Amino acid sequence: MWVLTIACPDRPGIVHAVSGGIVTAGGNIVEAHQFSSLDTGRFFQRIQIETAESDREVIAGVLAPVLGQLRADWKLVPRDRPTRTLVLASKAEHVVSDLLYRRRSGYLNIDVPLVLANHPDLEPVARFYGVDFEHHPVTPDTKPAFEQRVRDLVRDLDIELVVLARYMQILSPELCSDLAGRVINIHHSFLPGFKGANPYRQAHARGVKLIGATAHFVTPDLDEGPIIEQNVVRVDHTKTPQQLMAIGQDQESSTLREAVRLFAEHRVFLDGTRTVIF
Repeated sequence: MWVLTIACPDRPGIVHAVSGGIVTAGGNIVEAHQFSSLDTGRFFQRIQIETAESDREVIAGVLAPVLGQLRADWKLVPRDRPTRTLVLASKAEHVVSDLLYRRRSGYLNIDVPLVLANHPDLEPVARFYGVDFEHHPVTPDTKPAFEQRVRDLVRDLDIELVVLARYMQILSPELCSDLAGRVINIHHSFLPGFKGANPYRQAHARGVKLIGATAHFVTPDLDEGPIIEQNVVRVDHTKTPQQLMAIGQDQESSTLREAVRLFAEHRVFLDGTRTVIF
């Protein structure tokens, strides 16, 4: 089984042309989603293809001329191939533990060769799940070296996705540019109302009624990248700050997990400043 993803300028006849190419390649379409963006004039499509042919080069060789005429950005990957994922972390355990557990249980089709952190606290968690761990303190003086280490790992480990699992450092604009569309962050949805330390205590003091989380692509504009997934849960005045934090952390874990799943299944497309999700 293969997954074909396509993004190209919208025009009549795209579906017909792509479907014909798949038939010519001996493929059978078992799942298909498409969307034409009126905002950007772009066409997006995700297709799962069943074929007896196991050689990617043969299938791609048939489809390439068709997709070239469409001026398409496209990928053809085995559906079950795990997405190579680098996890960046600080001290928060809940999101890292959830990602590694879901990976081990088979829910997330990702391969995590390493957890890279700016604090040593999560080494036991990574080791428990059989994942290598590296700790490099980040200061204004060491930040360029840390970010170069990220670049080196992305290159050397064939990393396709970088997950900021409550990594409490701001990435430089240069690194954001280098890894555009490949870095996912999670934050509580109190921003920008409750910035800084102890957001749940601030939320309790203001009597919030909703707690949520947002997973988004990272851009140089802090917490303003294209949104992939959001969740929210209603709370009331009876919740203590500790209870609000527990609820919030659960929302963060589930929201980040879903964003990673969607990316790993090749269901996320960038459409300007927003995303198309199939």
